[in-house]
Amino acid sequence: MSLQGKKIILGITGGIAAYKMNYLVRDLIKSGAEVKIILTKSAEQFVSALTLSTLSKNKVYTDFYDENKTWNNHVELALWADLLLIAPCTANTLSKITTGVCDNLLMAVYMSAKCPVVIAPAMDLDMYAHPTVTKNLQTAESFGHLIIPAEFGELASGLVGQGRLAEPETIFSFIKNQFDEAKETFAGKKFLITAGPTYENIDPVRFIGNHSSGKMGFDLAKEAAKRGAKVILISGPSSQKIDNKNITLHKITSAKEMFDEVFKYYDSADVAIMSAAVADYTPKVKATEKIKKNENELTIELVKNKDILRTMGEQKKNQFLVGFALETQNEEENAKVKLVKKNLDLIVLNSLRDEGAGFANETNKVKFFTPTEEQSFSLKSKEEVAKDILNFIEEKL
Repeated sequence: MSLQGKKIILGITGGIAAYKMNYLVRDLIKSGAEVKIILTKSAEQFVSALTLSTLSKNKVYTDFYDENKTWNNHVELALWADLLLIAPCTANTLSKITTGVCDNLLMAVYMSAKCPVVIAPAMDLDMYAHPTVTKNLQTAESFGHLIIPAEFGELASGLVGQGRLAEPETIFSFIKNQFDEAKETFAGKKFLITAGPTYENIDPVRFIGNHSSGKMGFDLAKEAAKRGAKVILISGPSSQKIDNKNITLHKITSAKEMFDEVFKYYDSADVAIMSAAVADYTPKVKATEKIKKNENELTIELVKNKDILRTMGEQKKNQFLVGFALETQNEEENAKVKLVKKNLDLIVLNSLRDEGAGFANETNKVKFFTPTEEQSFSLKSKEEVAKDILNFIEEKL
């Protein structure tokens, strides 16, 4: 069972079951994984950093600074990982995860992580059964984290019941299954994805734009690439970053530039997902010099941009075409009209009336509409929304 090349961060917290992690690290390394380990201060009382460093063939992290005052960059650590495993996870650390308390290196890495998070709790049976722990496990699951339930057995207190950390072989199999599920289901497929806003210049200084961050489109590109697709990502101005050999990023500014760039690649695409917030209008005349503040009023005449999505629908051959609708009123009705009018296979609706949805948020709440079905989702991170969209496309293809 190979985990060759997989990058795993193991966060060990202060429970007696921490000793089991020696065996897990050994098995992960034997399977080809690269493992970096973070110990909390309490965990150092139960396991040896030297032993874990020897087994993992990497230094073990315990604080933001080493003895020689070298800073351990928690953001770089988090972005390095393909998976973050917290095991054993104490009731204390679980509470920090669900409430955002960030008082050690492990929590800083956790709060910076973009990868899947797996939590393996371990504690005495009365603690494990306590309502706060039950609630916190449910909250962690609602964040999209994966839970390896504690097992029934003899506990350090001498009691027998549920609370025992899952055995190393169980945790190993769970991790292996997570990577197996991320198989390259889109291998050989070409995706065209748009992201971000467009800016329509008024003069060399000012522009008409919107609040789109581009995060939704970038998360879609990352998830499609993770599943083996070759992705052409066309983005308007955005601070989002990408680093994946399966993604080719093309940066544009205006709606016209996006139109031209999209139709360089549309014919050869298998799937096109248009998540960019493209300006509907652009100034009829763009001043070549900065407009001076001479008058009390300034009138700018706007003209319509070419409708990229509608043109794609008109020219569609065998592509699976996905559009987005961001609405503030008559949401479902407007989305369904857009679905038909633009000849889409799927439209993803989000409403600015839903708290946590829309532009400049880490989360989104969406509904799917096709010509024959509809599906609603709860508020989720945009990474999870991207997975839902691509799962839906997988089913249809």
